[in-house]
Amino acid sequence: MSGTRPPTIILTGGSRGIGLSCLKFLLQSPIRANVVSLSRSFPPELQELKKSYEQNLQVIQGNVAKDEDNKLAVDTAIKSFGSIDGLILNSGIIKFERIDDPNKRSIEAWKEVFDVNFFALVSILKHSLVHLRSSKGRVVFVSSGASVGGIASWGSYNTSKAAMNSLCRTLASEEPTITSIALRPGVVDTEMQVQLRSEAKEVMNSPNFKHFNGLYESSKLLKPEGPAEVISNLAIRAEQKLSGQFLSWDSEELAGYRTQS
Repeated sequence: MSGTRPPTIILTGGSRGIGLSCLKFLLQSPIRANVVSLSRSFPPELQELKKSYEQNLQVIQGNVAKDEDNKLAVDTAIKSFGSIDGLILNSGIIKFERIDDPNKRSIEAWKEVFDVNFFALVSILKHSLVHLRSSKGRVVFVSSGASVGGIASWGSYNTSKAAMNSLCRTLASEEPTITSIALRPGVVDTEMQVQLRSEAKEVMNSPNFKHFNGLYESSKLLKPEGPAEVISNLAIRAEQKLSGQFLSWDSEELAGYRTQS
């Protein structure tokens, strides 16, 4: 990143939750980053940000599972801002079903999860790496503790996030001038937790469901602003020594990237 211009970040899944908090941080911090946001929806809060930061924010309403939409995001960043300094790969979905669910013998739901949570990453990387090499940029993969776990009925989510972590390590090996980090954001109060409480009780193991529901009932779910601050700072200034690692947002290694705890 040049010292004379703001960084340019491509953000996926920026319409709500952690992604929306990242977008606000990037736009409102003293750095005032340029951002290309790619997400399926364009809700009122995102529309207001577009009005307030018209010169710094480009919004693409599209699907990360479509290669042409990822290419459009990259092309828009270059056309609008001249460079790409970082990616925040935050889009993700979850489907709750057991491997041997008698009512769901098709693997289509698994494919849908992998299309969004994994293959979309490969797609946008293929379009953006040439620009990230030029800027010695950063890639932040928004992963999950599920990537190293095995929660029942989360199979496609668990494995797609594990694949994400592996892709991060591989990218770090193949592209030594690009800093690649997979980040565990913790259990955050987002739409995924709402979905879990409404859809997953019958298919999750009871202790796991009670754990997540208990975090909600005791108001212990994380607010998205804390992890979003770390993610955004990493996308702007992550140190190369972190490349290839899977780290928790509240880890000691990332203390210099957060003000919230």
